[in-house]
Amino acid sequence: MGIDVSNINKSVKVEKTSSSTSGFFNKEINFSKKVGAKEKEALYKDLSTLLNAGVDFKTALDILANQQKKEHLRNLILEIKAQVVKGKSFYEALEETGKFSPYEYFSIKIGEETKKLDTVLLELHKYFKRQIKLRKQIISVITYPSFVLILTVGVLYFMLTYVVPMFKSVFNQFDSDLPALTKNIIVLSEKFPTIFLVVAISIVTIVFLVKLYGQNDTFRSYKSRFILKLPFFGKLVKMVYLARYCQFLDLLLTSKTSLTESLDMVKKMIGFYPIESSIDGIRNDIIKGVPFAAAMKKHKIYEYKLISMVEVAEEINELDTMFSRLADEYDEEVEHKTKMIGVVLEPLIIIIIGGIVGLIMVAMYAPMFDLSKIINGS
Repeated sequence: MGIDVSNINKSVKVEKTSSSTSGFFNKEINFSKKVGAKEKEALYKDLSTLLNAGVDFKTALDILANQQKKEHLRNLILEIKAQVVKGKSFYEALEETGKFSPYEYFSIKIGEETKKLDTVLLELHKYFKRQIKLRKQIISVITYPSFVLILTVGVLYFMLTYVVPMFKSVFNQFDSDLPALTKNIIVLSEKFPTIFLVVAISIVTIVFLVKLYGQNDTFRSYKSRFILKLPFFGKLVKMVYLARYCQFLDLLLTSKTSLTESLDMVKKMIGFYPIESSIDGIRNDIIKGVPFAAAMKKHKIYEYKLISMVEVAEEINELDTMFSRLADEYDEEVEHKTKMIGVVLEPLIIIIIGGIVGLIMVAMYAPMFDLSKIINGS
């Protein structure tokens, strides 16, 4: 979705659709479809472009609604406009739809209060552009390993359920003494249905517990600590959220929001417990006169590089600029680590899978060679 504003006059008149629009204003719409990151990225970009071109806000919403090909997006924009016409602010209208995150409507609130709505909209466009890029990178990394892993589970299931029992019946006919490895594989095959059931129940239980206790702080604390300790992925997750932390503070401080208020909003928006739980302590320290960098230093989630750069920025009074640079640096690190995980993970999974399948085949065929020698000798 893109807009050419070269021919848009500042007094643009949008064709009135009185029957459909007024009918829309007088009834409640249930938006069942989710607004995706791509749709939001385009929406914020186009709205920023229109406002920069001098188009008034309500007319800009009409233009955006009229150009939408998807009905749920058109209805959503018209609903937002209806709320604005009733006297609500843009950020309140976004919040009431339930389709936008706290980060979005709090950012919009700041933009409205500081008269920098077009700038904030452009920052939101950049934010979702980053998220889309990151998601594509992660999907590209996990797609092949996931496919290979699923295929391996299928092969393993087939071998332990059908192939190994077939070999077992042959071994039983000759009543021969089997190597320890072969015996262990046969025992694993016999117990495999039970193991498979236990694993399946465990996965369902874990998913259920995550859904049930997902908002519990104690559970979130344990979950985040577990994630951060994961090889490869723990570091990546940390980088993603530190990048987001820097992006949020960049936007908020650029909008001339005070540091303590910015931290309050970051706590509501970040969605990552280690950072959330640190913010109250940091905020209280700042109120007491402790420098921002020194306050962050008390919490393990923040890296030395981040703390030292913030310390320098405080001395020269350029925190917003520094957080912008840090956000870009963390984005680059995330991109690099994502590629590295793909490079390391793919051959590692293939080696592990090949080792498992090879081990089973050796365990089954080694006794067969011994049996063939006995048969030939007799």
